[in-house]
Order: sequence, then C-alpha cells, then structure tokens
Amino acid sequence: MHDLGLLDPFPRVRLMQGLTPIQRLYRLEQVLGDRLRGVSVWAKRDDLMELGGGGNKLRKLEFLIGQAKDEGCDTIVAVGGVQSNFARLAAAACARTGLACELVLAQMVPRDSTIYQDNGNVLLDRLFGAAVHILAKGEDPVAFVNDRSAEISAAGRKAFTAALGGSMPVGCLGYVDCAFEVAMQSSRMAVKFDEIVIPNGSGGMHAGLAAGMVIAGGDPSRIRAYTVLSPKEAAVSATVDKVNAVLALLSKEARVDAADLTISGGQLGGGYGIPTPAMVEAVRTVGQSEGLLLDPVYGGKAFAGLLSDIEEGVIAPGSKILFVMTGGSPGLYAYADALESN
Repeated sequence: MHDLGLLDPFPRVRLMQGLTPIQRLYRLEQVLGDRLRGVSVWAKRDDLMELGGGGNKLRKLEFLIGQAKDEGCDTIVAVGGVQSNFARLAAAACARTGLACELVLAQMVPRDSTIYQDNGNVLLDRLFGAAVHILAKGEDPVAFVNDRSAEISAAGRKAFTAALGGSMPVGCLGYVDCAFEVAMQSSRMAVKFDEIVIPNGSGGMHAGLAAGMVIAGGDPSRIRAYTVLSPKEAAVSATVDKVNAVLALLSKEARVDAADLTISGGQLGGGYGIPTPAMVEAVRTVGQSEGLLLDPVYGGKAFAGLLSDIEEGVIAPGSKILFVMTGGSPGLYAYADALESN
C-alpha cells in the first residue's frame, strides 16, 4: 500500500503525466511457447513518458530537480557515460524547467566509433540544448565536475551536481514512489507478481524499489536484478548501501543486508555497455514478437537474464513476472554496428 504523505516533504517537479501502464506480453508468450515453462510476463512501461524520449531516469529527476530548485540552483551538472540515458533526460528536463544543463560524459565503454560518440543519446543531448563535455579516455569526471562547478559559481551562478545515473538517495525516491505505484496497479489488476525483473546499473532504481517494498511490508528479494555495470559482489554492496541510505532519508528504522537482495552477475558479459549475444537475441525477440524496443545496455541484458533463468528453472515455472522496461531506446542507434553484425 502507498504510505500516504511519505514523500510530501521532499521538493518535487512533476515531469511525468500519471502512471505508466502495465501490459501483458501476450504475443511474446505465444511466440516463445513452451520455452517460457508456463511463466507469464507483463511489462511496466517506464519507457512510455512524454518527456525527452521517456525512461526511468525521469522518476529520479523529479526529485533531483525539485531539490536543485529548492536550493536556488540554476544549472544542473549531470554525470554519465557517453551514451547515458540519465544525461539525455536531464537535458530534456532542464529544457522543460528552464534550468541550464551541462553534461559530463566519461568514456565508460570501449567503443570509439563515430556512431557511438556522436549518435543516439549524444545527438539528443545537444538537441535539448545541453552543453556537452565528452571527456578523453582516462580523464577524471569527478575532478572535471568540481572544476566546472567552481567556474559556474565564479560566474555568479549556482550548480547542482547529479551523480552517475542520478542514483543519490533523493533521486532514488522516484522509485520508492514507483514501488507504491506497482502495488496499487497490481491490486487493481488482481494480479500478484511473483517477481519484478530489472537491470541494476548505478543501483538507484533497485534501491528505491527495494526501499519502497520494505516500507510497504513486502519482500525486497522478489526484485530480481541483473547487474550491467559492476561485478555482482560490488553491485550487491553498493545497492545495499543505497537502500539503507534511502530508508534513513525517509526516517525508517528498517535496514537490509545482502541476503535481502537478488542480484545476478550472469549477464554482465565483458562489462558495462559491451554487447553480448544473449542481449542481441533478447532485443530481437522482444522487437519481433511485440514491436517493443529494449535498449542494448540495460533492458536487453536484463531480459536476456529473465529468459535464461526461466529456461534453467531459477524462476519457478508458472510464475507471474513483471519486467520493468526502463527505456533507453536511443542507445540502439549508437549500437547499430553490434546489432547488425550479430
């Protein structure tokens, strides 16, 4: 159940219009048939948001921009990889709310093709009017952000720094709210989801969902995450810290430990942003069965993990699964070479 008023003390700028829908993937189930072992799959369509091409980071940005405006900031400095979805949506949200936006994009993925460096999210960053700083390989984004923030201050302006993926405790509140939203929709649909499947990158979405589930009296281990950024142990440790930071921010005494989280390292492959054959197959499977777009960095790997765990019996036959579609489809254009060559 929604903890009424829990998030009211936190400044918030609305960037979404209402709830995102939950849709059953009937055609996918039909196409995959026995391969699904009786598992039914729904999608929480967090890719369907009207601003900036949509995606899960808008939930975080509602609270981050709310805090920035509350602190009197006029500029958002957002950090991410070159093809960061968070950076794209920060740029769009700043355009909508009248803030200046500077993006500090680090070389987190060993891809130096022109389409990767200039297309996809980067193209949109510039269209939304952000000042884009693409760092050289090995350049320290933290040092760059500190220097740039000092320059902004010296010019008489005030910067708000949004860390990687917006996964600061305040940003994670967007997914606490989403956990309540899913609980409400599940009740209305009269469908109890056995597991919620997500990618785990910077961990903010996972942390917010898990904190929301703890607050609602649920079991956070029902959230099945596939790490796409860090090795499993690092992802678990970082996510535990973030969940507990969110619970503390909300003045809740409950805490989680590693045993409360379900995180798989089985889809990471060569590392963050590095394509895998299973990811390519998952993107094609969902595209060709449902006409829906999974991104190659997050959703594609998480859906590959979902299919693998169903086939291996890790996910119980007959389960009801909610897959969170996090958006990020502009990234597909930056990975055209990988998607066409596999």
